[in-house]
Amino acid sequence: MAAAAASLMVITMTACGSQKGGAADEAGSAQSGSPTPSYPPPPKCAQPAGTPTALPSSPVPSTSSTSSPDGGLPDGPADAPPNYADNHAYRMQASLSAEQQASGQASAELILTELAKVRKEGGSGEFGRFSDQRVEAALRRVGCGEEHGVSVGNGYYAVYTGVVCVSGRVTKDELTGEVHGVYAEPQPEAGPCVENQGGH
Repeated sequence: MAAAAASLMVITMTACGSQKGGAADEAGSAQSGSPTPSYPPPPKCAQPAGTPTALPSSPVPSTSSTSSPDGGLPDGPADAPPNYADNHAYRMQASLSAEQQASGQASAELILTELAKVRKEGGSGEFGRFSDQRVEAALRRVGCGEEHGVSVGNGYYAVYTGVVCVSGRVTKDELTGEVHGVYAEPQPEAGPCVENQGGH
């Protein structure tokens, strides 16, 4: 893993805004404590045997949905307009429990191991990018397919493991993985783990 120069980053954020779609609804129901809707649970992928239930490292700081001590908005600049938080709520990610973070980190390690193999095999194209087909094949080797909201393109990948999102970059010179919650309003038709580039 160190040879692949992979970096793992675990992010915890507070969800807000409306959530739409199966994966987002599942995450929202679990957080709110309300009964789970009657759809089947999302399929899981990149799940190692014996996934830890707690992070072995120090706890990850979480963000608060309240105003910061200096009066600024969370996730926004202190001098942001009054509606900044509302206007950017669609980009918020669901918060993750310690167990979800641990599961996500274990999944990310599996995913990064497969993506490191793609890099080791070489054959990158323009701008050091590998073909989408090769990245998708690597994700399939850990059981992540279309039903997991896999999104691949231009050196970027994102996948919903059924528990968390794992996304990052894989190019000739870069391999990263980030564990995070589903987006409140993800990019349409791109799965629950791709940040919306538009807005409401």
